Amino acid sequence: MKGMVKISAVLLIAVMAYLAAWPVQVDPKVWDAPSSNGFVGPYQSNDRLDDFEALPLAGLSGPEAVTDDGAGNIFATTHEGWILKWAPGATEPEKWVNAKGRPLGIDFDANGNLWVANAYIGLQKITPAKVITVEATETDGVAIRYADDLVVVPDGRIFFSDASTKFSAAEAGDTLSASLLDIMEHGDYGRIIEFEPSTGASKVVMDGMTFANGVTADQAGNFILVAETGSYKVWKYWLKGTKAGQTELLADNLPGFPDNIHRGLNDRYWVGFTTIRTAILDDLSDKPFWRKVVQRMPEFLRPQVQAYGHVIAIDENGQVLESLQDPEGAYPATTGAWETEEYLYVSSLTAPVLARYSKAKLGID
Repeated sequence: MKGMVKISAVLLIAVMAYLAAWPVQVDPKVWDAPSSNGFVGPYQSNDRLDDFEALPLAGLSGPEAVTDDGAGNIFATTHEGWILKWAPGATEPEKWVNAKGRPLGIDFDANGNLWVANAYIGLQKITPAKVITVEATETDGVAIRYADDLVVVPDGRIFFSDASTKFSAAEAGDTLSASLLDIMEHGDYGRIIEFEPSTGASKVVMDGMTFANGVTADQAGNFILVAETGSYKVWKYWLKGTKAGQTELLADNLPGFPDNIHRGLNDRYWVGFTTIRTAILDDLSDKPFWRKVVQRMPEFLRPQVQAYGHVIAIDENGQVLESLQDPEGAYPATTGAWETEEYLYVSSLTAPVLARYSKAKLGID
């Protein structure tokens, strides 16, 4: 009996030592997470995302971002590196181009080139003839380790997010693992990069963000909007006018982790939430030691991405215009929404289909 007690004590000491001192990949920083207001006010819980048409992905998965070419063709990126294309009226996609790596954000320029933020590779361009080139892999001497989202503004410049200069998506093995590391550390490694296609020059215009993510712009190219996933914020960065070069906080203390942002119709900007906030992460924001302890736990014991679908539409002042939710998470890990005259396409980090919603049924003008 005494022998069993000794063995148990030794095991307990070993476990405690492991949880207290075993090396981990993150070096958590102290920050002050705002207290979550939950699903109240404009975020009142609803089930408006429950009823969707599931567009097949030709056996692929993870339609993380969606766009169109202005001619009725819909495009989506997938986990397997393919960019899919749906012709007008089609429900089955064409495997259009394999960009390799993990393509995330996409947008067309005025010449029909598709620009791709590829998490494993960097900034890519795909011509109408399907020729793929890598346009940027570093900026200011720092490697682009997690190209995430992008937008082409009217003058042709590209603004894209490098979500984390520390945690590489390729080295982590997938985008989700790298994002969880960056958010757990909260080291403000995210940045927004401006790229000039005519010269190949690039520069950092915003930095110091915890997981810089979605990027979009207004129709005139006066400003860009940027999602800071790890801090539950959306920022506005002015490109023109008397405020050019200035940054404003547009939305704060959001109810989930904001991902992609896309300009919609009628002055709407759609923001997707990959998951809802995790109380334990907020509670431990000012306790870096305990965040390390959490990181040492088996993966199944750490905070998990919860299946809760949610996209919102805001105006350029941050006012919430629409809040569409799926509390049951039938369509998981919603990353954003792309709006056309008739439909709303909701993207996902992991889903085996692309969700399409009738705007008429949703009651969206």
